[in-house]
Amino acid sequence: MTSKRSSRFRAALADPSGPALGTWVKLPAMESMELVALAGFDFAVIDLEHSPLSIETASQHIAVALLAGVSPIVRIPSLDGGIVQRVLDAGAEGIMLPHVDSVEQAEAAAAAVRFPPLGTRGVGSTSRAGAWGATSREEYLRFGQEEVVLIAQIESAAAARAAGTIAAVAGVDALLIGAADLSTSEGRSETDPVVAALIADAVRDTVAAGKPIGNAGGASAAAVRASVDAGYRFTVMSNDASLLGGAASAAVQAGRTVRYA
Repeated sequence: MTSKRSSRFRAALADPSGPALGTWVKLPAMESMELVALAGFDFAVIDLEHSPLSIETASQHIAVALLAGVSPIVRIPSLDGGIVQRVLDAGAEGIMLPHVDSVEQAEAAAAAVRFPPLGTRGVGSTSRAGAWGATSREEYLRFGQEEVVLIAQIESAAAARAAGTIAAVAGVDALLIGAADLSTSEGRSETDPVVAALIADAVRDTVAAGKPIGNAGGASAAAVRASVDAGYRFTVMSNDASLLGGAASAAVQAGRTVRYA
C-alpha cells in the first residue's frame, strides 16, 4: 500500500511555535513558485481570482510546489465550471473560495471539495493527486477527505457576522479575512472602527467554532506580529509580483545613492 502523506499546510497550522506563513503566486513563471519554496514559505496560494493564470499554469505551479516542499493551495474565482475538481486532481492541497457570505455557500463549497458520502467530488485517481495511478485508491480518497483543506474567504459584513456559523460547517477547515473587499463593500477604510469591529468579531467567532482563521498581511515581522496579536493562525505575506517589484525598487534606490567621486 502507498504510504500515507499529510498536508504541509495542516502541519504548519499545528506548529505551536508560530503562525503558518504563505504568499500569493500570481506570475505565470514556474521559477516564481520555486523561489517561494526556497524562501521557506509553508504554503503558497496560486491565485486564479486576481491574476491571468490558466488552469494549465496552475497545474504546473502545483507540481513545482509539491516537489519543492511548499503546500499548494489554489484560490478559485467561483465554484462554476468544475474548476474545483480540476485543480484538486492536479494535486492542490487546498481550495480557497472568495466571497463566502452564508452557510449555504459554505456547504456548497464543502460538497464540491469532498468525495461521497461527504460531498460530490468525482474520483480521478489517475491524475497527479493519485500519483498518476501509482497511489492506491484508498490513499487517494483518504487524502481528499482528511488532508485537503477548504478555506472560505470572509469579504462582506454579512459574511463577518456569519463567520462563526460558516466556520462550523462540516468540511470547512479555515477562514480567511478579506479586509480589502470587506471594507470596500461598506464604503469604509480598512482601519475604520466599524470594519475593525466586524473583523474582530469574525475572528472571535471563528476561534470559538474551533477553526483557524488567517489574513492577507504585509511582508514584515511587524505585520506578522500584528496578525498573531489579532488572533490569526496563518497569514499570506504579500505576493510574488509585489515582492519582486519591491526588491527591484529597493535595489535601484540603493544604487541611485551612489555618485561619481
